[in-house]
Amino acid sequence: MNCPVEGAELKPPLHDVTVVALEQAVAAPFATRQLADLGARVIKIERPGRGDFARDYDRRTKGLSAYFVWVNRGKESVVLDLRTGADRALLDRLLARADVFIQNLGPGAAGRLGLGCEALRARHPRLITCDVSGYGAEGPYRDKKAYDLLVQCEAGLVSLTGHPGAPARPGISVADIAGGMYAYTGILTALYERERTGEGTALSVSLFDALAEWMGQPYFAEAYGGAPLTRSGARHPSISPYGHYHCGDGGQVFLSVQNDREWVALCERVLRRPDLIRDSRFADNPLRRAHDEELTAVIEEQFAAHTADGAGALLDGAGIANARLRTVAEFTDHPQLAARDRWREFGSPAGPLRGLLPPVEVRGREAAMGAVPALGEHTDAVRAEFAEQEPAAGGPSGPGADQLPAG
Repeated sequence: MNCPVEGAELKPPLHDVTVVALEQAVAAPFATRQLADLGARVIKIERPGRGDFARDYDRRTKGLSAYFVWVNRGKESVVLDLRTGADRALLDRLLARADVFIQNLGPGAAGRLGLGCEALRARHPRLITCDVSGYGAEGPYRDKKAYDLLVQCEAGLVSLTGHPGAPARPGISVADIAGGMYAYTGILTALYERERTGEGTALSVSLFDALAEWMGQPYFAEAYGGAPLTRSGARHPSISPYGHYHCGDGGQVFLSVQNDREWVALCERVLRRPDLIRDSRFADNPLRRAHDEELTAVIEEQFAAHTADGAGALLDGAGIANARLRTVAEFTDHPQLAARDRWREFGSPAGPLRGLLPPVEVRGREAAMGAVPALGEHTDAVRAEFAEQEPAAGGPSGPGADQLPAG
């Protein structure tokens, strides 16, 4: 529950933090958008011509890319050609006043530009650097290009999604989101540490390592479980009953039983089958999972007398967690979002767009949710602002490099 705050409105927590982002695609932009929502000034460096290639992923949001809109609101777009001395010097001046530098260029590209963490930290000891890569800076995969689905494959995630014989990509960019969130939390931790030490930090996050962390439960289950895991569609691979069940009106209801107390409530109050409580096939969760097909048949036999809405009401009354499978359009109109006033408008080159507030709620404060920038929209203003600043001592003006992303 939100608690009201008396007095003046609080400033955004990162209002005095400047982030320079040499970023493309999803992972690094997702991290910096979180920082922008907290009030940080995020200066996004884009290449001349097309800019961040995520701008061209699709045209589904009033002619703009849905990916780009999602991860780039609240930023300043500055177009620089880092192959020229003048633009490279301008980047040096930006970095001299920045708090954070984040990049997800292709393998080795930052170093060739003189933007490796060691070089930057030598010139700017208070600077926090964050390198987002596909597979990390060492090892046989260090030079391998990495995109979201490909990292999911390498981490074993796709082997667990879909149905037997039919692997499937999860519907969102899981590896990019994982890497972006670890970069975001790492940067916040480094900012906190700098307040105590006065020193910046060199961070690195790989999409592979981030998703590998999220694969912890499947790893332990298979490594010590004696048998390989298999795809289970919309069913849970370890818990039963947990998944979708057909009802008499042709609809489906999803439910989850997490403990023996809930199992007893399901049997007594929903299925009206107290005899199942002591059925040797269903005595505990591992046994229920082993006999999941038989248990599904029992549940669907009982649900055949109910509509999906009716079954959901029965489950609610018994304290059993349940849900309806919603489309994206139905999610957009979700009554919980409307009741909690979670939608806001923000600007874009195509006009106002509607988006959700960030998940973390802080009383007396609301996320900045600035506009999505047009390509190069802030270039002239930033050039003027930093025109009189001297380049950082020893700042290189090295050769350009292909600005290919890690994810």
